[in-house]
Amino acid sequence: MVETTAWSAEDVFEQGAGDGSDTPIWLLKQGETAASLSEAQRAWLKAQKFSGSAKKQVSIPASDGAIAGVALGLGDGASGDPSGPSDVLAGQLAQSLPAATYKVADGERASELAAIAWGLGAYKFGRYRKSPDATAPRAKLRISDAANAARIVNTTEAVWFGRDLINTPASDMGPQELEEAVRLLAARHGAAVHSIVGDDLLAQNYPMIHAVGRASPRPPRLIDLTWGSPDAPKITLVGKGITFDTGGLDIKPPSAMLIMKKDMGGAATALALAHMIMGQKLNCRLRVLIPSAENAIGGDAFRPGDILQSRAGLSVEIGNTDAEGRLVLADALSLADDESPDSIFVFATLTGAARSALGPDLPAFFTDCDALGASLPVTSAAIGDPVWRMPLWDGYKRHLETEIADINNVWETPFAGAITAALFLRRFVKNARRFAHFDLYGWRPASRPLGPKGGEPQTARAVMDHLQRELTS
Repeated sequence: MVETTAWSAEDVFEQGAGDGSDTPIWLLKQGETAASLSEAQRAWLKAQKFSGSAKKQVSIPASDGAIAGVALGLGDGASGDPSGPSDVLAGQLAQSLPAATYKVADGERASELAAIAWGLGAYKFGRYRKSPDATAPRAKLRISDAANAARIVNTTEAVWFGRDLINTPASDMGPQELEEAVRLLAARHGAAVHSIVGDDLLAQNYPMIHAVGRASPRPPRLIDLTWGSPDAPKITLVGKGITFDTGGLDIKPPSAMLIMKKDMGGAATALALAHMIMGQKLNCRLRVLIPSAENAIGGDAFRPGDILQSRAGLSVEIGNTDAEGRLVLADALSLADDESPDSIFVFATLTGAARSALGPDLPAFFTDCDALGASLPVTSAAIGDPVWRMPLWDGYKRHLETEIADINNVWETPFAGAITAALFLRRFVKNARRFAHFDLYGWRPASRPLGPKGGEPQTARAVMDHLQRELTS
């Protein structure tokens, strides 16, 4: 059974103008003061050695001992944190302040990003460890702009939804449960869902999805969601849905398996983005394809050296069973490409090489569209959801060549693993106008203002920001 907190983000927001009783929050840059602070309040901040340094938080008392306001330092305008620009620091307030309704004072700083940061910082995953205060009132932020409120709440819910999916262990999040989550999302937005399960994958020509999942007692599947007008621009999202990855017969060491519940982080990211697209009613025909399987070990597991047939007709030699994500994605990409969409976006926790190059906070992305390649790193950094472009360098195609099949699923050396994986995926896309692949970690290693340690649908907000600009211009 799927459990999600994703529909409850309104618990941390108040909407409308309010009655003026909200507790003010001052977001102050280094050395800055606010006109609405009284002389006594300024004196208090000075006594607390508050100068606006990044992350410095001070509660200002009222004469009766209650909290009259809160000051949060933004530093010199950059956050001093990998999360991004200074407004994201508002996320730390949602968990640290007592229950009350707050409002950003001096409205010029009441940015949409600060409000989204508040929502993301308020996230809690409580499915398995119910705290005594789970139903207690929470700190809320007032959003007075009705036009922005729906977008802020939807974006928060979408990220929470993605986090819930990743954080749920594989015991409760197998391919079937992932499909149930897709169906819940579809029901909320009036989308259609179709799935192909188990041996039907062979009958309908998805042999690599079947091969990766056949050793598990939990049947693999291809989940297909569609929404929107058929005449609108076609946006297709493909998300890797490996609900647990042992590595297969090329088994991972125990330390590498500890958070392999996150190997469906690409699917969670695609679904979080889909939630935003549908919830904010972007003008597009959306399709989401989630090839889902558990890469298990058993007598029926696919083996190193096997030759698999793909939906696209290419034969694939298996150089390593732990490079299974690209196999299931390849069959899904072949289907996505059949209808020549305007854009295909692929999301996957695909390679350790991307993490070695860029670390856990900065997803790699690959694209054949130079306009997207130039703009997305800039706009994504501005909203605290960064990406970094890496090359689809054709010179490495030769390393996927093999003498007995059309292509190998890996290059046998440890070099350029993220690039060769991206080139493998690109081989299965011929008709789409634009291709982009995001190789992400899907996990926040430590708590930060934008959220606690745990699952994170990285790049979902970044791509949504780009699509909003593109489809409403």
